[in-house]
Amino acid sequence: MIDMAAQHSVRDAVEQAVAGLDFDRLNREYWDQNEFLFIPQFLDHSIVETLLVPEAQGVKGSLNRNYIPGHKKGGSVSYYTVMEKAPVFLDLYRSEAFRDFLSRLTGVKLMLCPDHDPHSCALYYYTEPGDHIGFHYDTSYYKGARYTILMGLVDRSTHCKLVCELFKDHPTTPSKKLELTTKPGDMVVFNGDKLWHAVTPLGEGEERIALTMEYVTNPEMGPIKRFYSNLKDSFAYFGLRGVFKRAASPRRTH
Repeated sequence: MIDMAAQHSVRDAVEQAVAGLDFDRLNREYWDQNEFLFIPQFLDHSIVETLLVPEAQGVKGSLNRNYIPGHKKGGSVSYYTVMEKAPVFLDLYRSEAFRDFLSRLTGVKLMLCPDHDPHSCALYYYTEPGDHIGFHYDTSYYKGARYTILMGLVDRSTHCKLVCELFKDHPTTPSKKLELTTKPGDMVVFNGDKLWHAVTPLGEGEERIALTMEYVTNPEMGPIKRFYSNLKDSFAYFGLRGVFKRAASPRRTH
């Protein structure tokens, strides 16, 4: 497990990264692209590869692999495992400077997801040929909106890319397609209900690992939507035992 000095380094790196951003330019891009933004090298690759990648590789043995024919194949490590075995990622997720930047960018006060949400701060692994995920929205089952932040950790692939379609359901603006590689430290920010996106299949001998963080405007969720969300997460991401065991004993909300 990473030591306290390293955790402090991650916090410092996040604060320095936020301070060095051209906020006005990024804010215009975010809104011009229908609440979508790509920030290359938000965190310096040396910080990511030294402090974050070893932690992601260290919990690879805990990943839950899923296969849904025609839609998804890959591995996931939930927030619960991150919290217990790789808490350095939470220094980024819970950073006040980081959340303040995101709140200013989105124009709403963003809150951490409840601790019983396995997607709060999770790792996604593409490690076997054909690993991918089909097109989807990060639909919010909360009473408010949900925002996704995706950060590249490992990208040793020429095939596995993030593919996005901006303005897919916009009534007046033509859609715009993007194909992105997410190198270590690259970051994507988007409103989960607005971005139609997928990850293309991994090639032979390749690897891709990404960190995903979720924030919400209202952490409340109705019981029926909670059950549906847990069921989806069980089969598509983290496994029945992991999701429902934790959901039955929710931790505190931040």
